Amino acid sequence: MKKLVTLAFTLAASPAFAATEYGFFSLHNTNFIVLLAFLLVLGIMVYFGVPGMLSGLLDRRAEEIRREITEARALREEAQQLLASFDRKRQEMAAQAERIVADARTEAERAATLAKEEAARAVQRRIAGVEEQIAAAQAKAIREVKDQAVTVAIAAAQEVLARQMTPAAGSQLIDQSIATVSERLH
Repeated sequence: MKKLVTLAFTLAASPAFAATEYGFFSLHNTNFIVLLAFLLVLGIMVYFGVPGMLSGLLDRRAEEIRREITEARALREEAQQLLASFDRKRQEMAAQAERIVADARTEAERAATLAKEEAARAVQRRIAGVEEQIAAAQAKAIREVKDQAVTVAIAAAQEVLARQMTPAAGSQLIDQSIATVSERLH
């Protein structure tokens, strides 16, 4: 308290002494009145412990800020751990995606190879089927040509025999045939 009074008198000993004709320490001097009011307000504040309350409020606020900073650091560390975890998971997923793509490519290549092989077998089967059809058509054509040739040969032989065959030659041929049959039967 003594410090405040000393401070007040030190502030009072300024050029304000000459401010009025009554002197500084007069109730007619507004500067003195303001100084007294200020000192009175300071005294009341000290009496009711306002500086202690203010320092307590400031201490509580400082403690809150420290706690919030601690929480923020903890949250930051947790966020960094989560970020690292997500980064690892992203890398794992990227590696898994690469494996899936590689497996899909391998499977697609295998399927393409199998499809090519199956297509080649199908072409070979078709070629074999067509060759069989051609062979069957050839055999049929050959049979038909042979049948036609036999028919033509029979017709030609009938015609030749009909021209060469006279009733006497026919009787002689019949006699020879009977003789041959009877030799073979006996």
